[in-house]
Amino acid sequence: ARSIGYARVSTGHQATDTQVASLRDAGCSGVYNEVVSSRTPAEQRHQLQACMAVLEAGDELVVTKLDRL
Repeated sequence: ARSIGYARVSTGHQATDTQVASLRDAGCSGVYNEVVSSRTPAEQRHQLQACMAVLEAGDELVVTKLDRL
């Protein structure tokens, strides 16, 4: 089983660097990140969709905080 990370920030003035580093430290083999508002529907979050598409049975989706998802 793999751990796949997802990082998100809401504006271009923010960076996902800290989240990505935390996800790598947590052992994530891949990290998807994007800049998109929390109000954007999940189906319009392209990196989230890409992340979900690679998950297989037994894999773990990892986020630094639940509100990032």
